[in-house]
Amino acid sequence: MTSPAIEAVVFDLGGVLAQVTGVATMRELSRLDSDEEMWRRWLGCRWVRDFERGRCSPESFAAGVVADWELTIEPAEFLALFAGWVNQPFDGAGDLVDEVARRCTVACLSNMNPIHWDDTISGWPFIDRLEHAFLSHRLGMVKPDREIYDHVVSVLGLPADRILFVDDNQLNVDAALEAGLAAHLVRGVPQAREVIFAALAA
Repeated sequence: MTSPAIEAVVFDLGGVLAQVTGVATMRELSRLDSDEEMWRRWLGCRWVRDFERGRCSPESFAAGVVADWELTIEPAEFLALFAGWVNQPFDGAGDLVDEVARRCTVACLSNMNPIHWDDTISGWPFIDRLEHAFLSHRLGMVKPDREIYDHVVSVLGLPADRILFVDDNQLNVDAALEAGLAAHLVRGVPQAREVIFAALAA
């Protein structure tokens, strides 16, 4: 039995198309033992969820994280570090987006906030080539909640299994699979390229 043809590719941004340094920094600050443990706590943190849904100020977010995670730095220092967590796109990210866009609909789905989006990511050249940018702080929804995947499916107007979603976080991939999307864990442009073009060729 063949898989349905993929008609749209939806990229996560951080860790797939762009460098993110925040995981290592947050692990060090919070004294956690693994990336997986850090991500579980980060994605479940009410202050992170509120900030990335556009429901609190940067200052409230920083103060809340510092208090809840019992960090040994001041909120202003944490916020300054946080602003630098997203660096530059990976080499080849723009070329990959262009190649995929010639084959099907291309979009991104990212847990995002105004600091990283307005100050850095929105200016990257390939962002304008995405047909849809599904950003948590604009939608009021975050991964890995089911509602954000259902929203993507509704807007794209395609059967869920014809949408390929690639993300560097297993929790988000699992949630996308539960929502019916074709989803794969990838880290970086080479892995994303391999997975995407294998799916498009199927």
